Order: sequence, then C-alpha cells, then structure tokens
Amino acid sequence: MVQSSTPLVPLQAPKDVSIDEIEAELAQIWQGYLANQDGVNATRATTFTLIIYEPEETQRLLAALDFYNGPVDGLSGPKTTAAIKSAQKAYGLTVTGNSNPELQAKLKSAFIEAKAAGKVSEAEANAVDHYSPDLQGAGIADAIATSNPCRIITVCPTAGEDEGVTAQVSAYCPIQKRSQRSLICCEYITLQGTSSALDRIGGIISALVVSELPKFVWWKATPEPDYGLFKRLCHDSDAIIIDSSTFNDPESNLLLIAELLSQGIRITDLNWSRLSPWQELAAQAFDPPERRAAIYEVDQVTIDYEKGNSTQALMYLGWLATRLQWRPVAYEYEGGDYDIRRVKLVNPQGKEIKAELGGIPLADWGNVLGDLISLRLSSTNLNADCCTVLCSETAGCMRMEASGGAQACRIQQVTSVSDQNTEILLGQQLQNRGRDPLYIETMKVTEQILKLIES
Repeated sequence: MVQSSTPLVPLQAPKDVSIDEIEAELAQIWQGYLANQDGVNATRATTFTLIIYEPEETQRLLAALDFYNGPVDGLSGPKTTAAIKSAQKAYGLTVTGNSNPELQAKLKSAFIEAKAAGKVSEAEANAVDHYSPDLQGAGIADAIATSNPCRIITVCPTAGEDEGVTAQVSAYCPIQKRSQRSLICCEYITLQGTSSALDRIGGIISALVVSELPKFVWWKATPEPDYGLFKRLCHDSDAIIIDSSTFNDPESNLLLIAELLSQGIRITDLNWSRLSPWQELAAQAFDPPERRAAIYEVDQVTIDYEKGNSTQALMYLGWLATRLQWRPVAYEYEGGDYDIRRVKLVNPQGKEIKAELGGIPLADWGNVLGDLISLRLSSTNLNADCCTVLCSETAGCMRMEASGGAQACRIQQVTSVSDQNTEILLGQQLQNRGRDPLYIETMKVTEQILKLIES
C-alpha cells in the first residue's frame, strides 16, 4: 500500500458535539486561529466536500461466515437482523438481533479461523482483509489532503440499536500547505448511527456540504437505490464514487450500476480506472498502419483475471465490444476450477466472436481482487496478423503461454496500476467532475452481456 509521507498537524482532535452544533464548533476553530498568539493563521479548505459512506464490518463478516447472503450495504434490514441472531445463537451469545462489541469480536475470531482452514472464499477473504474503517477520515486525508484540503463528512451506519446519531468534529492541516505562516486545513465531520437514524437526518447531511463547491460521495458499500439517504446523496452530489472490486455479488451488482447509470445518476468506478493500461496497450498494438485492418479479423478473445471477482474482465470485454461494434448474443457460465464464462458476440457483418473469461486461482491474491492477469486476441484465420497477448508484470501469461497456437503473437507486458491504493485512484477521480461517456457506453454493453444469462 502506498502511504502519504505528508505529516498532518492536528488543529482540533476529535470532539463530540451535538448535530445542531457542528457548524458552530467548526467556525469556532477557525476564528480561534485568525489571530493566533504564535502568529500562525489557519483557514478552512475551499476545494470540495467528500462524503464517505463507511459501514462497520459486521455485515461483511457475517457474509464471509455464511450467516448473511444479502448486499453488503450497511443497512440494518430484516436479513441483517436475522443473520446477527443466527450468529449469536451459533456462538452461544445472547440473541438480540443487534450488533455489539462482543459479537464483533467473536466474528473476527471466527473469520480468522475459517480463513486459515480454507473455508472462506477468495472474494470474501480479500474484502474483509482490505476493509479498514477509519471513522476520523485520516487515512483519506493522508492521500488527498496534500493537494486538496477539503471537508470530509464520514457517515458510519452501524448494526446496533437505534439510539440516534452521534457526531464528532476535528481538523488537520498538511504542513506542506504552510506558506507565510498560514495553514490551509481539512475539516472532518463524523456521523454515526443506524442506517434508519442516518436516513432521518439526510437533510442535515446534505446541508453540511460546503455550498457552491464540488460535492463527491465515496460509497464504500453496495449501492442501494431504495435507501433514502443514497437517493438524496445521488441527487445532491456531483458524482457517486464506487469500487466494484469489493462487490460480494459482482454480476448482480454490475447490473445495478448499469441501471443507475441509465437513470442519469453520476457514478464513477475506481475499478474502471484500473483497466486503463490494458486498454491503452491493446489500442497501441493495432496502431501501426500495417495492423489496423487486422483488428477486424479478431474472433477469439481470452481474458484471465484473478479469481474471485469478475468485474474487471466483464467491463474489459464490454469495452472491446464498444470499440469494435460487437453485439453480445449468448452468455454461458461454465464454472469449474477456472470459473469459466463464455460469451458469444457478432460484428456488424454477422461474424461470430467467441470470448472466454477465466478466473485464475492464485495462492496469494493481491490487493485488488479480480485484477486482469492476461489477455489474448486472435483469429481463426491463421493468415491474419492480429494475434496479440498482453500480460501482467506480476503474474505473467500463464494459460496464454501454455496454450501456444499456430499464430505468431505480439506479446507486451502491462504495467498495471493495481499497486496504487484506493486513495490514490480516489484522488484522481476527485479532479474530474465530468461524466465518462466511454464508461457509460461500456456499462451498457456489459449489462447486455449479463442479461443474456437471465434469458
């Protein structure tokens, strides 16, 4: 994980306040530093507001341990309550249906044991291992406040009893922003309560954003279009930022994202950004004049990805289809050791293209589950100069090299962005408020592929 080396000066440690006092408390901090006795002035940032939806890990642990099979969305609905009761009963705890520190400790212990015994899937293990709630937002500030000090509102739904919403305020200043004894600082607001309690104060959350400045929401859970708070934030923000690499039900969740995009909701996916080096190298492979026509000879596509999350592979195939005007006509899930998915597409001339997506089981998965490993574009026309193989620098070509073939292939190594942590990709997204037409177009085709398996 890449960490920021920029130290932060704590201007105000986390302080408990009432919801009605949040703005007044923050204003008091800045007023106190307008004429500080040591001559240092501190002013609040005027760049943007970032709202972080940060669920506690109870629901994700319940899912990993097979007590819960719904979306990991932070909502305390009937499924979550039933899962909590089942876990409490299984572990000999008092059955209340509400999360508490005792249950959370037992779930964490049980997860460690289940993972060691190989009883937890790669997807769930990866999601839990890389889930690190930061209620003060400092982990985010270390990565993005260096260049863009801002207001961060962290919304933390819990699975306990509904006792209203608690609030904290704090402020930190990156010292490299210090100029002429002046600090430009980040301010943090943390709101914690059940999903229903947070929904009740949705209007207050919207009112806490800095007016006339960009507003972003980082939704660190499965989006829930029927949740009042989610709908309000979609309406009030410039973009909803997600990361499909953390989806616990990748195909269903991709369909949900495609539906939200079709409704005009501004969504951007950090996992989409991870595909850019693969897209660029594929395009470059057919950029030479002598190869430009050869791209239309491609009728065989093989995509290998890290087993456990198929979102990158599906989006990449969707992107290829948009570029080459392929129309998906059939989708089959075969499963097996390589979690095989087969997709048939046709080009405008009616030529059939066969695509195979394979989930490669790795002994040690990386920070981003589902990262692409290798890609092969080839043709049944052995005279066509179109065979192209792209390989990850970390995992190599694996099946691509082993399968060989009659065609001579151009092989290139992809320098992946997967080693960049989520905060770096997030920082890049915060610089861009516009829609990504290519992402929207790709998700339309990806949706068409996924809906084929339903028919």
